Amino acid sequence: MCILCIAGESSVEVETEADSNDITGHPHDDKPRPYLCTVCDKWFTTKKCLQIHKKRHSGDKPFVCTVCDRRFTHRDGLNVHTRTHNRDRLYSCTQCEKSYSTLHYLRKHMNVHRSTYMCPECSKCCRSNCELLIHRRCHSGEKPFECSVCGKRFATNGGLVTHSRIHSGDKPYRCFICDKLCTQYTSLKSHVRMHTGEKPYTCSLCDKSFIQSSDLHRHNICVHSDKKECLCTYCGMQFKTNRYVRRHKIRVHHCTK
Repeated sequence: MCILCIAGESSVEVETEADSNDITGHPHDDKPRPYLCTVCDKWFTTKKCLQIHKKRHSGDKPFVCTVCDRRFTHRDGLNVHTRTHNRDRLYSCTQCEKSYSTLHYLRKHMNVHRSTYMCPECSKCCRSNCELLIHRRCHSGEKPFECSVCGKRFATNGGLVTHSRIHSGDKPYRCFICDKLCTQYTSLKSHVRMHTGEKPYTCSLCDKSFIQSSDLHRHNICVHSDKKECLCTYCGMQFKTNRYVRRHKIRVHHCTK
């Protein structure tokens, strides 16, 4: 089984479905793009390309990987994804350790190093203009996607699709080692690392390693930082994390929520 294909992504990045569905051609070509996606403001050369692209926003993913059960909107996305299980990555970035299965994905990745699409608010560099537009919603607070069940809003359609599984109970990602079901592909990757023992996120200060990046972030705050930015609303006492605040409220203020 291709355990390493999921577990070994610390040095090799798997192309996202958004990448695999990008059919607009080379980012610097001069082809006219008269067809606009009203959801993400991306332009396309033909009406057919726009119609194919819109399937990404619909959440419909009929094509399933037989190795890891990951789902895709288009067959082309599935075909590119299957290369990650064969470790067929011929194009390596000269500035970092990432490698890609096609030259097209390497070119998109190089936009990050060239700062081609840089956020003016936080200077984050994105791979494409579409990715930059979506990223800027975190600064503007724009959330155009609304859950029809509970009314909660999201900045991306992917966030809405993932959230909707709370209401439907759908868990499309299955661990091929223990058959555990997950609602998100990222949750599946973290779960598989529990089987393999891989901990790709290492602290630069003490060399301690973690399964998830969030665990590393929490470690840096709790162990290597003196900042206490989380406030108890009852007594004003400050803590490093909200987890410590909740524990404090239960022990001291007998708060049950």
